[in-house]
Amino acid sequence: MTKKLYLVDGSGFIFRAFFALPPLTRPDGVPVGAVYGFCNMLLRLRDDIAADSSLAVMFDTKHATFRHDIYPEYKANRVEPPEDLVPQFGLIRQACAAFNVPSIELDGFEADDLIATYAREAHSMGYEVIIVSSDKDLMQLINDAISMLDPIKYNKISYAEVEKKFGVRPEKVVDVQALAGDSTDNVPGIPGIGIKTAAELINTFGSLEDLLANAHTIKQPKRRQRLQEHAEDARVSKQLVQLDEKAPINQHIPDFVLTDPDPLELNEFLRQQGFNSLVARLEKMFGTTENKSEKQYQTILTEQALKEAITACKQSMIMSIDCETNSLDAQQAKLVGICLAAAPGQAWYLPLAHQVSEQQLPLDLVRQALQPILDDPTVLKIGHNFKYDWQILAHNDIHVSPVNDTMLLSYCLDAGKGGHGMDELSEKHLAHISIKYKDVVGSGKKQLTFDQVELDKATEYAAEDADITLQLHQKLFPRLAQERVVSVYEHIERPLIGVIARMESNGIKVCKDKLNQLGQEFTTRMVVLEQQIYQAAGREFNISSPKQLGEILFNEMGLEPYKKTKTGAYVTDADTLTKLAAQGHDLPKLVIDWRGLAKLNSTYVEGLTNAINPDTGRIHTSFVMTGAATGRLSSTDPNLQNIPIRNEDGRKIREAFVPEEGYSLMSLDYSQVELRLLAHVGKIDKLAEAFRQGLDIHAATAMEIFDLTPETLTPEHRRRAKAINFGIIYGISAHGLSEQLDIPRSEAGAYIKLYLERYPGILDYMEQYKEFARENGFVQSLFGRKCHVPGIKDKNFAIRGFAERQAINAPLQGTTADIAKKAMVRVDKMIQDEQLDARLLLQVHDELLFEVRTDKQQQLAKKFKSAMENVVRLDVPLVVDVGVGYNWNEAH
Repeated sequence: MTKKLYLVDGSGFIFRAFFALPPLTRPDGVPVGAVYGFCNMLLRLRDDIAADSSLAVMFDTKHATFRHDIYPEYKANRVEPPEDLVPQFGLIRQACAAFNVPSIELDGFEADDLIATYAREAHSMGYEVIIVSSDKDLMQLINDAISMLDPIKYNKISYAEVEKKFGVRPEKVVDVQALAGDSTDNVPGIPGIGIKTAAELINTFGSLEDLLANAHTIKQPKRRQRLQEHAEDARVSKQLVQLDEKAPINQHIPDFVLTDPDPLELNEFLRQQGFNSLVARLEKMFGTTENKSEKQYQTILTEQALKEAITACKQSMIMSIDCETNSLDAQQAKLVGICLAAAPGQAWYLPLAHQVSEQQLPLDLVRQALQPILDDPTVLKIGHNFKYDWQILAHNDIHVSPVNDTMLLSYCLDAGKGGHGMDELSEKHLAHISIKYKDVVGSGKKQLTFDQVELDKATEYAAEDADITLQLHQKLFPRLAQERVVSVYEHIERPLIGVIARMESNGIKVCKDKLNQLGQEFTTRMVVLEQQIYQAAGREFNISSPKQLGEILFNEMGLEPYKKTKTGAYVTDADTLTKLAAQGHDLPKLVIDWRGLAKLNSTYVEGLTNAINPDTGRIHTSFVMTGAATGRLSSTDPNLQNIPIRNEDGRKIREAFVPEEGYSLMSLDYSQVELRLLAHVGKIDKLAEAFRQGLDIHAATAMEIFDLTPETLTPEHRRRAKAINFGIIYGISAHGLSEQLDIPRSEAGAYIKLYLERYPGILDYMEQYKEFARENGFVQSLFGRKCHVPGIKDKNFAIRGFAERQAINAPLQGTTADIAKKAMVRVDKMIQDEQLDARLLLQVHDELLFEVRTDKQQQLAKKFKSAMENVVRLDVPLVVDVGVGYNWNEAH
């Protein structure tokens, strides 16, 4: 078998990783984003390549190279490296030493020259060479035995990729580069000749010298003149781009054979950088890197063993609890087992319904044994994503409250800084790679349900989950006080667990007959639209195919395209079709209508029909509690928050959501809550006074900024004021407002300027929160929820601008989310404590949807409205609009 040599372009990777990967700092503030990317790349390489392969990393040095002797202006355009990158150069060289990987650099030569030298030497020795880089300058080296590997995208680069990029085979790349030049490295080339033209010339004449010798035969006068006048520039350029394959190296390929690093030394380096997730991978690859206590995981099969486990939990005064089921659907899942943990490394699995063993404890016995400790307030209960376990236990008449949830702890502390799943948190905080579910149950056709898993394997997996949850709690819970987010967790997120669990269990009734009726209506209208589309297009085609639609619109009908994809295909998205329709073209408008009906039919009519639970006749959506950094809940499986309501067809979908017999649906919706918060937080007196007087805020704004009276106010003035009111909350630009109102950008900019002059506190608010974000890396809601803003100091204008808009809007969105959650907790407590005949079904943005007894609806509307409006005190009143009806559309 041919041996392989991997040559890593270390210098090229540093710069690419720095700009491609998100910024990262270690605990002492030193930037390490590129270092993390480099270590991650080395670990991946070591994991993928054969044990007898060889590996080395090449670096540039600070000194000038032989190319500067040829052309002193070489790389004169290069700016100094970013400040955040400079300290990472040395750390990456330290990383090579820690990984026991040779690193090579040589004054007077670039890393590319060293790679070329070693590649040719290895080729002559019969090695297959893989250059780990995407640098175009190295593509000249590719042949049958030398290829490249993109270290970030992990794509292989060989002949086909080179020909696609340069239009020539690798051996001709230097000739093309000599003609085209390179502004980045200040390689002159021939003015006016790019890569495409250079490739055509080299393919025609065979080589650079043959081209220059025959330049007088070129037909195009300007091109001929430039080739003749700048022939020497081209020859110099070739010397600059041609890699030196004979650099005077003093380390040799036999020294590059892959050898394992010292695990403890590498572990120490990774920990110093704060790379806990890489420490976990290191342990998996190279064995134990630190001393860890023995795990004590036990399968409970007797009543006595169960009593002992519960006693241990009482003594430790802490108990992690985790359920194992045969389905992720909480409404249909069967409880297979329960796991408990009392201390790190100490956990017990209680199998209840495994098919592989008859010796299991009966559920009744477990329920009776567990309920007293679950009710004991002196024993702290811990779970992860506990709203799921809450429902599973409740369905089996086991009840537990309150619970500390490690998923929510992570969310309150680190929203916007990665995921909050157990596996990810285990790597991040415990440097431990947990057992994957698929490794227990298998995959594909051979996948088992958990009740088919052998008890020893089930115990190892389930007990580890409970153990990790307990250890995560030890890491995360103390940070609440340290980082001042105790209130957000204790008063908003933690009390919400039971509320959300009840909402998911309640579900909402859906009329299948109504959905079928809508499906038939939409299908009939789509057939009519299809014929109209074919007539407008002049022929039949696949309306679902963007490619075919693009050919008709832009090739056959000759309309002006707005943009193309990277592959050259015409873009026919909604934005493009809307612009074309606005120009008066029929076909784009018809396609928009057809697509709208097709989406409603597939996503909602068919999707909702399939989502109806056959046992309850209701849809039980799942609410994601840790999705948005601002604290907003989202809905999934199916998503009930995105049903379109701005058009009649979308509203028809909501008509299929109905109450049970004798009940009504009741919607309570916060009115203009973010604008009210802006008036409160920004201390905008004029805005606040308008709200206190109960005025039409958009009309009031229009009169204020356009200097109108009630008599001169028009609907168009109000529409523009409304767009500005809501746009300001999201940091809208003049360009964005001009698009929204279909007015010139200068006019939109003037509106925004006038608005900010009339409400000066808004500009102060914006600058205050942007500055706070720059200093702290996050902004906060009124209740202390942290919304991290990682790009606020980015050198890229677009990234920084997006982050600044986040800094302006996130405190308002976060506070709005907090208010909605506080309201949910308050009304749910009223329902439970007072045993009201009402159920909280859905939370959709600023709206809560209830199912209430029809004969109690007025009483309940008054009670819930008061609770929601008084959940928090502001300088402006909170107003809740109430609607009641026999379907969701009527109630809204």
